[in-house]
Amino acid sequence: MRCVVLDDYQDVALAMADWSRLAERVEVTVLREHLDSEDALVEALSGVEVLVVMRERTPLTGSLLARLPGLRLVVTSGMRNASIDLAAAERQGVVVCGSASRSEPAVELTWALILGLARKLVPESTALRAGGPWQSSVGVDLAGSTLGLLGLGKIGTRVAAVGAAFGMDVLAWSQNLTEDRAAAAGARLAASKEELLAASDFVSIHLVLGERTRGLVDAESFVHMRQSAYLVNTSRAAIVDQAALVDALRAGRIAGAGLDVFEVEPLPADHPLRSLPTVLATPHLGYVTKNNYSAYFREAVEDIEAFLAGAPVRVLGAAK
Repeated sequence: MRCVVLDDYQDVALAMADWSRLAERVEVTVLREHLDSEDALVEALSGVEVLVVMRERTPLTGSLLARLPGLRLVVTSGMRNASIDLAAAERQGVVVCGSASRSEPAVELTWALILGLARKLVPESTALRAGGPWQSSVGVDLAGSTLGLLGLGKIGTRVAAVGAAFGMDVLAWSQNLTEDRAAAAGARLAASKEELLAASDFVSIHLVLGERTRGLVDAESFVHMRQSAYLVNTSRAAIVDQAALVDALRAGRIAGAGLDVFEVEPLPADHPLRSLPTVLATPHLGYVTKNNYSAYFREAVEDIEAFLAGAPVRVLGAAK
């Protein structure tokens, strides 16, 4: 049986788990380079029976799956992957399995972006290395400022706890959030999205992408935000209207943005988010940590073993 691990950017997949357990039954190949066309993927994956994918790096659309008739198993990191057409996979008889995923790495990166924005860490460090001005900016204090959280689930709750530890006033809002649930997480419930945006010095997004959240932060949202406020998104790019975000940054309607997610990844070289001076951007590193990768690939091996034994585990989709 042939197995391909897609998008192993750092060339670490085989070192993160004991793949030798599959050696007698499965031939494993790793692809480091991202293939961004369906034709290229079909050519590379012809005859492959098992695919291991990392989050949403390569979408498995219905049309792509239809062109891979030999595919029998897909293993994704995490127990949710919006870029896999689960219905199409089920129709084709392809089993889709997931893995564990930790919330701490996304929380930690969220705070790296917030702190980097607040204290202008990148421009100050760059200036120091280049012999530029010694101190050229004045940082923003977190203590006493307001942190607005769009979403207060597992990750949002952890972000709220860190904000409180910094002495921030924590506001939260989502469509179904209650006052009691917000209070239990150490936050105050905002009456509306608009109220949260207007009151916050830092707005951080921690929502699941869906029909109700797609484009939730739109052009009108930036009108409500303070000119001195920062937007941070480590969730999903499509929750924010990307054109409206670029316009707001160019016009100075907000002070800046910390971004780890983009509608097209890898981000095109000429995309304005690569060059806008008030953007602190990272290449979707929210889940990229040693412990997370170890869990992903260890359980990917387990998923393949279970499938070969006729008893798949951690199955996603309608067959779950």
